[in-house]
Amino acid sequence: MEKFVKKRSFISDATRPQKKIKLEGDEGMKQDEEDDFSHPVPWQKIEAEGLDCDYALLFSKEEADMLFKQLEEEVVYSTGEEAKVQVFGKVYDIPRKQATYGDAGLTYTYSGVTRLANSWTPTLEYIRDAVTKTTGQAFNFVLVNRYKDGHDHMGEHRDDEKELDPLCPIASVSLGTPRDFIFRHRDARGKQGRRQIEPVKLELVHGSLLLMNSPTNTFWYHSLPVRKKISLPRINLTFRRIVLDRKKLPVGD
Repeated sequence: MEKFVKKRSFISDATRPQKKIKLEGDEGMKQDEEDDFSHPVPWQKIEAEGLDCDYALLFSKEEADMLFKQLEEEVVYSTGEEAKVQVFGKVYDIPRKQATYGDAGLTYTYSGVTRLANSWTPTLEYIRDAVTKTTGQAFNFVLVNRYKDGHDHMGEHRDDEKELDPLCPIASVSLGTPRDFIFRHRDARGKQGRRQIEPVKLELVHGSLLLMNSPTNTFWYHSLPVRKKISLPRINLTFRRIVLDRKKLPVGD
């Protein structure tokens, strides 16, 4: 049985920094000059053996609706060969739309393919800055995945590429239709899993932020499975910090 994490059982953590964010209709986005919320974002801690995540609602429905609309207008998704991925030597179409944005000159290699970061759009910069102010972490790259409905999905994988800063969490922002997100321990995968460790499932809702802290991506795979009854789209943004000088990366697993 999967271990289901309820989305509303938040734990407040007043030590996390947060700044007030405001949207101003179609004229664009503007950060309010007031520095801090009187009530910090309430965080839910999600833990298991080798799994350490934090989950919270970052944006109100109004903000999330506006951000989704603006991303639909701004983001340019990959096509052709850039819309394919290599798995065990075979090339497949990615079962969702995908785009990469970040600081100038950054590249990110995963599944045998290297992607060049496009320049930040205004909305992506806005969301990135909101995540930074909430978490205290700086990010220089984002992978954008758009799921048109419940048939679009993401298979089990770990975000453990060597160019990622292992000290920085991966920050996952979800906008649009809620989708199930499942963690599976590396020792419990497949029919021949060496150990009996229950998967951890949570629902990523509209406007939410999930932080995957170290060592989560060392021990746990994650996926967004097919949900055929879902007919509406979802956009997910995974913010990362890429280390420019890989020689400075610590030696590890």
